[in-house]
Amino acid sequence: MTDSRIAESFTVTMEKFLGLACTRLPDDVYEKLKELREAEDGALQKVVYDAYFENLRRAAELGRPCCQDTGLLHFYIKAGTSFPYLDMVESSLREAVRRATRSVPLRQNTVNYFEERNTGDNTGERMPWINWDIVPGGGDLEITAYFAGAGCCLPGRSRVFKPSDGYAAIVQSVFDAVADLGVNACPPLIVGVGLGHNVENAALLSKKAYLRPLGSRHPHPGGAELERQLTGGLNKLGIGAQGLRGNSAVMAVHIESSARHTATIAVAVNTACYAHRRGLIKFKKDLSHELAGYKGAVL
Repeated sequence: MTDSRIAESFTVTMEKFLGLACTRLPDDVYEKLKELREAEDGALQKVVYDAYFENLRRAAELGRPCCQDTGLLHFYIKAGTSFPYLDMVESSLREAVRRATRSVPLRQNTVNYFEERNTGDNTGERMPWINWDIVPGGGDLEITAYFAGAGCCLPGRSRVFKPSDGYAAIVQSVFDAVADLGVNACPPLIVGVGLGHNVENAALLSKKAYLRPLGSRHPHPGGAELERQLTGGLNKLGIGAQGLRGNSAVMAVHIESSARHTATIAVAVNTACYAHRRGLIKFKKDLSHELAGYKGAVL
């Protein structure tokens, strides 16, 4: 294929993928919601969960977004250095977002600072947001798409503490974020915690944390144990689905970490709502693709 035809083929595939990812939740999230519904002992919580599932059923049946706030598009890319079409990826993703705004449709959410008017097609200044990780010697392209709605962004925060504040500062930051504005994100939440040395690397790590598959664990036993304890503690707050009283404020807490400076502890928290529209698609060198996490789905 010519370069223009290759770019068009990739763009069409991504447009269709965005339609799938904002309509259907990943299988791991759907199964976790079913598990939490069964763990609730209050009639009202079961009613709310049943409404969630009815909404998801109707979204799939009608081919419409499962949440009216389709957010802003974030793409997290793992790019092999030998993948042959890296030059066209960014422009094609922007075009796929423009087209999906009309074809899906996606709600028009994007406003450039200082102009203060809606762009109308969900592209704008540095938007869609694209983060690159380079895989030396790799030949594939993996793209995680995330629909970042306003509600799940509101509780986000990042702070830097002194080492003398200790790990208690990490715990306090997480609990403050969830208990304060977490209900804006439609519980049960997935909470991403980034631990680093300054605000920007902690914030990026927190985002990557909540994009991990449910059931995954931090590779260090101490990190995995802190994930477990935070999940258990948050679920004792008495917050349930839609912020009403219930047993499960969160589906999971995931932590990603980097080494820190001797004089800093940086903590960031990002939250994702129950409508966790996180989609993963993998491309080979010939642009054949694989959908990860959507059993039986085709584009």
